[in-house]
Amino acid sequence: MDPSSDNSKQVLSYSNMKTTRTASPSVIVIGGGVAGIAAARALYDASFRVILLESRERIGGRVCTDYSFGFPVDLGASWLHGVCKENPLAPLIGRLGLPLYRTSGDNSVLYDHDLESYALYDKDGKKVPQALVSQVGETFERILEETNKVREEFSEDTSIRHAISIVFKRNPKLRLEGLAHKVLQWYLCRMEGWFAADSDTISLKCWDKEELLPGGHGLMVRGYQPVINTLAKGLDIRVNHRVKKINRRTNGVKVTVENGDTFFADAAIVAVPLGVLKSKTISFEPRLPQWKEEAIADLGIGIENKIVLHFEKVFWPNVEFLGVVAETSYGCSYFLNLHKATGHAVLVYMPAGQLAKDIEKMSDEAAATFAFAQLKKILPDASSPIQYLVSRWGSDVNSLGSYSYDTVGKPHDLYDKLRIPVDNLFFAGEATSSDYPGSVHGAYSTGLMAAEECRMRVLERYGGLDLFEPVMGEDTIASVPLLISRM
Repeated sequence: MDPSSDNSKQVLSYSNMKTTRTASPSVIVIGGGVAGIAAARALYDASFRVILLESRERIGGRVCTDYSFGFPVDLGASWLHGVCKENPLAPLIGRLGLPLYRTSGDNSVLYDHDLESYALYDKDGKKVPQALVSQVGETFERILEETNKVREEFSEDTSIRHAISIVFKRNPKLRLEGLAHKVLQWYLCRMEGWFAADSDTISLKCWDKEELLPGGHGLMVRGYQPVINTLAKGLDIRVNHRVKKINRRTNGVKVTVENGDTFFADAAIVAVPLGVLKSKTISFEPRLPQWKEEAIADLGIGIENKIVLHFEKVFWPNVEFLGVVAETSYGCSYFLNLHKATGHAVLVYMPAGQLAKDIEKMSDEAAATFAFAQLKKILPDASSPIQYLVSRWGSDVNSLGSYSYDTVGKPHDLYDKLRIPVDNLFFAGEATSSDYPGSVHGAYSTGLMAAEECRMRVLERYGGLDLFEPVMGEDTIASVPLLISRM
């Protein structure tokens, strides 16, 4: 078929699989998030012919920095979890000179913020004494420690919420009443935000299997988009290319997009979100092995959204987090104070789990109104926002969720099973990282890993693999110290 013909449905950016092996090896990367772009960058730098197919009209995936306020605001990922040289993203962030605002040390009970950075209120607008906030935080740590004993005693898995109820029965002194109980529910709400899921679905056996890098957590002051743009520079990226079918064959792969165009290559890296894989909107021919399909089905995908409220001026206290305590974790609220880190008069309401799902049923205006109503409960004199932004990661067909987590009764090795290649298909993304699921550096690492596995497999088939050649990334530029502040 003449590839220049108008009737041709084949986009021959790669060597057609019927032709002789005279060109350089080729790879199709599916998904333009951090993992996909990292994989494409690594293979491109290794002299592979690479094309990246992205369903959205933008790149970045669940990294989405919005500039409509006149300054950057991350609607998706916004933290570097582990502000240290061991973080695989640290060298790139350091070289770009992107500042970080540290929001916690290593031992924060809530992972991304220290106890003293909160200002909590009840729904009558009364401020919770800071001593009580810290005291309940320490109690919450003890409760989580006690759940370890429950985990060791029972062979079958259960949820975090059920384990906490068992701890209360065994240790009545840990059961709190009144305002202290409401504060405890707020801590549980923050934990649910970390997993983007409700505590009655989070696995007791696996919830703490994630590896936490040292150095605490740093907010990306200028957003994550510069990282994406740097990695993507010079790559052949096709946006608005929604992949519908992936055919793997003995001598390559054929990828079909929504408009019927087809792409051929020696191999493909699948770096789409777990929610998209779960939706089965991409068909695989032949079908993926049963163990792979089960891993996709059994891994949890949570939802956490952001409702960003931009105000004319600051009227709230100079803390990193404002919180509303309530009788249940569902009734609790929390706002990230971006003014402390960025200097802009912005609060970010961050619902997770079932609450996030319920709010996604609202219009953007109704969601912003709901978030502002929560703020008015604690700050009655709050002025109305002049602008707002609303994310919808759960209903966005390009993500269908925020990030992965361990569900009750399912093993932690599902992340590894999702990562394992199938023939000449390789997999990447935060849901393929057993050490760092749900994180940007986890996604980035799996992209590099998939690229290296793909490179070796393809070159082995070409007969051009040099076992003494350095692994991709070993010759990267020396890291530059991270720019960290704590105002």
